[in-house]
Amino acid sequence: MAYKYPIHRNAIPHCDSFEDNGYTKEEMKLVRETQKILDDKTIRVTATAVRVPVVGGHSEAVNVEFTNDFDVNEVREILHNTDGVTVQDNLDTFTYPMPLYAEGKNDVFVGRIRRDESQENTLNMWIVADNLRKGAATNTIQIAEYLIQAGLV
Repeated sequence: MAYKYPIHRNAIPHCDSFEDNGYTKEEMKLVRETQKILDDKTIRVTATAVRVPVVGGHSEAVNVEFTNDFDVNEVREILHNTDGVTVQDNLDTFTYPMPLYAEGKNDVFVGRIRRDESQENTLNMWIVADNLRKGAATNTIQIAEYLIQAGLV
């Protein structure tokens, strides 16, 4: 058995080995990579990684705290206009990201964009990507292309 518990009809909150702080290596990778990519060690990130029986894909519930207040529709518009991001966020038609529909696609899909009612200046989102198409290697290439295009390297 690949897991200590059945994966079929289950969700297992355990991805990779546990570190001394009680987080898994995968969860701490999310923290460290975010800080590294944005070159800002002050960014506070927390994560709980869960194995869910899908063929492929990463799904994340993301909570972002801003310095200032924001307009949710403006955030949605910025995301909509960002290359490589597809906004799927229409509750009236039950449109939101799911791994089933992200499979085989290069974009990152964002939905369930809403204000966090428990914390000022904070936003919640649901983000899904095909982890075989969009991952560290693809991110590195896209960041390098952006830096070259912007004349920063």
